[in-house]
Amino acid sequence: MSARRLRERILRRARHVGPEPSDSLLDGLEAYYLELQRWNKKINLTAFELPDDGSDESVDRLLIEPLLAARHIPASARSVVDIGSGGGSPAIPLKLARPDLNLTMVEVKVRKSVFLRQVARQLRLEKTTVENSRFEELLARPDLHEAVDVVTIRAVRLDTPTLVGLQAFLKPGGLLLSLTSSSSPEAPPPPLRLAEVHPLIPENQSWLVVMKKERVGRRST
Repeated sequence: MSARRLRERILRRARHVGPEPSDSLLDGLEAYYLELQRWNKKINLTAFELPDDGSDESVDRLLIEPLLAARHIPASARSVVDIGSGGGSPAIPLKLARPDLNLTMVEVKVRKSVFLRQVARQLRLEKTTVENSRFEELLARPDLHEAVDVVTIRAVRLDTPTLVGLQAFLKPGGLLLSLTSSSSPEAPPPPLRLAEVHPLIPENQSWLVVMKKERVGRRST
């Protein structure tokens, strides 16, 4: 009974802000929530309460907001790096919404990295890897330098040193998506520029800040 109520809640909250998700997407979101709930009893993956039938807050924050963010990833994008993946949101729901993307999740804590690998296997997420590392340690890898279409990050203060580091992953013209509670971000340092700010779920005061990496010598559109 609780599993049915969880699915109904996910569907209701998704309808509240957009089109109805497909059955396969609902299956994935439900399976991810249940695995997160099971592991969260053993290790601290999220601060949200995870009742068996879900709650509007946990479903909105962990599942629905990433689906809304996924709509702002260009159809032409092929790769995403998620920084500080933790319990897997926004990375896992975003991947479920865009299974065509190559996803790299970066998480410094070993036990959280183990969880991310487990849930990726359970959900049979192809083209998905986990880097148990600080993102700064990955900056020296040539295969990741200016090689990524989109970088995602959540609930992290994006100071200038952090932004300078993150932009190094992005191809020219690539996007940095920040899920945040602030609708008035500071201007980022070059070569990033503030492109757009979108409300996600207004009653939750959640926002998506989109920054774009300028193409050197050209004006971005």
